[in-house]
Amino acid sequence: MDVAHQYLVKIIGADGIAIIEQLPPGEIVDEVVAADTNIDINAIRKTLFKLYENRLANYRREREPDTGWLTYHWTIHLENINSRLDIEVEKLLHNLRDRLDFEINNVFYTCNNNCTRFLFETAAETDFICPVCANELFYQDNSEMVDKLSYRVSELESSTQE
Repeated sequence: MDVAHQYLVKIIGADGIAIIEQLPPGEIVDEVVAADTNIDINAIRKTLFKLYENRLANYRREREPDTGWLTYHWTIHLENINSRLDIEVEKLLHNLRDRLDFEINNVFYTCNNNCTRFLFETAAETDFICPVCANELFYQDNSEMVDKLSYRVSELESSTQE
């Protein structure tokens, strides 16, 4: 499964993929598609709005002059998926850099039960006693975490430069 397909599954789910595979090309009207395909109108709308939220679809509205009802005419733009993936990679890279910075610039303590990780300041405030289980807190070496984060950051940075 390629990255673009995985991204679509993440935002619209497998059911959404099945829906967009049945959509005709060009501009569509959700009610017409529901009638033609026997797919639940709410599932179609949910999928289309999720695509819209991720800039992979847009719509125009038309008001029916007699009834005042709005009709949505949808156009799907899956050609935008690469730019959306680039944005997602940049978000991930930003978050990983922030986490790496946090791991590098802090000292952590935990108990033998691994209830939670405490920053040095918090551990000192509790006299190095775990507030969850009352066991002693010990220094936690996070060098493996720092190494993994550094590797992932450099991996993503090199992939974005290609």
